[in-house]
Amino acid sequence: MIPVTDLSFEGNELAYVTDCIKTGWVSSLGKYVREFEERFGGYCGAKFGIATSNGTTALHLALAVLGIGPGDEVLVPTLTFVATANAVVYTGAKPVFVDSEPRTWNLDAARIEEKITERSKAIIPVHVYGHPADMDPILEIARRHHLYVIEDAAEAHGALYKGRRVGSLGDMSCFSFYGNKIITTGEGGMVLTDNAEWAERARRLRDHGMSKEKRYWHPEIGFNYRLTNLQAALGVAQLERIDGIIAAKRRNAALYNDLLRDVPGVSLPPEAPWAQSVYWMYSILVEDQYGRSRDELMKELKASEIDSRPFFYPIHTMPPYLPGSQGQEFPIAVELSRKGLNLPSSATLTPQQINQICQAIQEGGRER
Repeated sequence: MIPVTDLSFEGNELAYVTDCIKTGWVSSLGKYVREFEERFGGYCGAKFGIATSNGTTALHLALAVLGIGPGDEVLVPTLTFVATANAVVYTGAKPVFVDSEPRTWNLDAARIEEKITERSKAIIPVHVYGHPADMDPILEIARRHHLYVIEDAAEAHGALYKGRRVGSLGDMSCFSFYGNKIITTGEGGMVLTDNAEWAERARRLRDHGMSKEKRYWHPEIGFNYRLTNLQAALGVAQLERIDGIIAAKRRNAALYNDLLRDVPGVSLPPEAPWAQSVYWMYSILVEDQYGRSRDELMKELKASEIDSRPFFYPIHTMPPYLPGSQGQEFPIAVELSRKGLNLPSSATLTPQQINQICQAIQEGGRER
């Protein structure tokens, strides 16, 4: 079976993790945590990095730092992984869903203002499947309405928006280092910001709200959202290789594009002129003219020992969020979700494997 994602540990991963074990620094204290925070923040162009236990806790921590809570509203795209909305609910605030736009599949800036109320406090644009959201109009709307912008860059490490890396564009940004991400720490996350006061508050809340001046004194309720030194060691080693990983994923995407460009009923993934996608997932749309549904194609690929994944379900269609979304329509997100398919996307894919995958898709279209 050709997997959707695969891991690649070809650098210093084993050496750095072994160093943690030999020295005994395996929990959240140790040199690799701070090194990972500083290096990853620098890579993205942010002044401060705060490592967390996963990407969801990074989102929750960022919202908590900004004081978002009960009675507040946060605008999020409906087409994203459910963690983005869940993190808002954890604070007691309400996620307000915004439809996607068809060019990049990201949050549609043109639909934001109609969703803003006096309770709105923030916008969380998500860089879906590795392609940056169009940030300039989002940031301009946020400035006019005095809203925070928190980038959810969990799927887009290293992606470029008008020459700048994602994660350096909003007030705060959040990343995930889950096992299927561009670089991984197994589980893990990061909050980035240029605001020193927010960074300090994030570090305090991450560690049970403990005072820096008075050990075991907790002036407020915090969380246990710390990353371990073992995980950070893995992250440092992965970060040393990130440029090569992204280059491989972009080469693979170029080959996919060449082989699938002329297949009737297959729409290729977007890459706007102002963007450089990292193709976290190589994603296509299976249009009606292909002759088979997306789900039928997935079954045929599986029979050919090729794994795949559907797009996310729009969050507004899920049981916890459906009651609050009654009467609202999100046609672009629904259509993208119905048609969208993630193909094997590992940096370790070979040209032979990509040819095999594309041949199966080509033959499936011809047999309709």
